[in-house]
Amino acid sequence: MKVWDLFVRVAHWCLAACVLAAWITGELKLKSVERPHEWLGYAVLVVVALRFVWGWIGPQYARFGQFVVGPSRTLSYAKAALRGEEPRYLGHNPLGGCMIVALLVAAALASMSGWLSITDRFWGVDWVQDAHRVLGDAVIVLAAVHVAGVVYTSLRQGENLAAAMWSGVKRQAGPGDIA
Repeated sequence: MKVWDLFVRVAHWCLAACVLAAWITGELKLKSVERPHEWLGYAVLVVVALRFVWGWIGPQYARFGQFVVGPSRTLSYAKAALRGEEPRYLGHNPLGGCMIVALLVAAALASMSGWLSITDRFWGVDWVQDAHRVLGDAVIVLAAVHVAGVVYTSLRQGENLAAAMWSGVKRQAGPGDIA
């Protein structure tokens, strides 16, 4: 069944590509890639802003209210996952929802700190540069944990979640699944 709409899927893969490209261009430390690095950061901000809006007005599985749950439910799901007893969610599971919020916030903060670092007021200010570097690295670490979670959940549930995020389609809900 169709779960993730076109906007969510395009935003997901655009954000992934922009973050990866921004990280690579940042690591190269070449004058020739400074401008592309900046523009990738702006693109990240645009995608994150649009995704936040879509999280409030988009269809069911795009909405934050569908996958952002409280800490106790998230912790309960994490414990069940560690025991190998977690339920299958049609949309994002509680840990996935937590990761979405963490990635969107960290990517936005990394991009904003990068923008601040090239303003007249904060040009060359060490703490802004340091914050940008730490936040950029945090986004990469979060992305790696996200990919590991996708692989783990895909294997546990016998469903290729990366392919589902590409096509938008997952198998129908079965007994015990949470729609």
